[in-house]
Amino acid sequence: MPPGAPLPRLPRAARAIAQQVLLYGPQPRNEIARRLELSAGSVTRLTRPLIDAGILVEQDALRGVSYGRPTLPLDVAADAHEFVGVKLTADHLYLVITDLRSRVVAERSVPLVGREPAEVADLIVATMRKLNGRPTLRAIGVTVGGRTRDRSTVVSAPFLGWTEVPLGAMLTAAAGLPAVVDNDVVALTESLHWFGAGRGLDRFAVLTIGAGIGYALVVHDRIVRSPDGDVGILGYHQVGSAGRLSPTGPGRSVASLLTSSSVCSAAGDGLGRTVGYEEVLDLAGAGDVTCRAVVDEAAFTLGRLIQTVATVAMTERIILSGEGVRLATVGQAAMADGIAVGRPISAAPITLDVHPMEFSEWARGAAVIAIQAFVLGPD
Repeated sequence: MPPGAPLPRLPRAARAIAQQVLLYGPQPRNEIARRLELSAGSVTRLTRPLIDAGILVEQDALRGVSYGRPTLPLDVAADAHEFVGVKLTADHLYLVITDLRSRVVAERSVPLVGREPAEVADLIVATMRKLNGRPTLRAIGVTVGGRTRDRSTVVSAPFLGWTEVPLGAMLTAAAGLPAVVDNDVVALTESLHWFGAGRGLDRFAVLTIGAGIGYALVVHDRIVRSPDGDVGILGYHQVGSAGRLSPTGPGRSVASLLTSSSVCSAAGDGLGRTVGYEEVLDLAGAGDVTCRAVVDEAAFTLGRLIQTVATVAMTERIILSGEGVRLATVGQAAMADGIAVGRPISAAPITLDVHPMEFSEWARGAAVIAIQAFVLGPD
């Protein structure tokens, strides 16, 4: 396939076959037919254009245990197709190159010299080309902490000061590759859904903590899209301390207690100096009374938030992530107390998966939305 070439126009069932093999590994045609409830003849017909396009390849024949006739498992040609993922923050871009299974093969972080959209687009393309000039690149995914439209336009990105920026079209024009632009939490959730802790789950939620509060929900194996889904609306949720920790009065928002800036501000007020987020956690772990109180308050709030999401969304699992997720370890006891408040003893335990991550993991999520666009085509 030439660089930037989309998959040929394919029936939805053919793309479902590609997705099935991509997510769950090599499979013979009869297994694909069983899982997708297709006839053997249909699978043979539908896989031919995928093989011709170099998406699927036939592996060496396997001989079944019960039958003497060998079968040829189908797998994706993962190394033949590569994708760019970019996570934009207020001062850096984090860029990765992945294969078709989202395995990172190269990565780089670059400071933003300026925040003008044209400057940032040029920097993305220049960094991509320095990292990978091969013709195997298929698409670019970019994520921002903010609101997007049509997976192409940044409607609002407060950390960058952007409004109505057609970033997808700008990147396609500059790089000659299809470009997908989306909210960063949505992309991270899609990455966990297809290739991570959420794979195979029918219903799970993702919570992220750090500079902001992020939330996404997958129901019936599909991410729930909402006009309010990428504005950090969960950060406005009001919580109280239930009499446990005095700094939280009635009507405090989750964001005012749980974001990294809020934690640093509260600890700094108590210490009488400026302090960073990781230092607050370190001091709390070492027994500093001021920082321990702040961390426990934030962790208790996090527990309340986890309990609320689990109760309302009735999830199988909550995946907790984000650059501030170490709070869940340092404040584990207070978080557990927050989860227990208002939850009946008879309720099922909440399955919580704490998923520490670097910014490169956010960039990998951006690559995944590019992979999805390549494999699944337009919505």
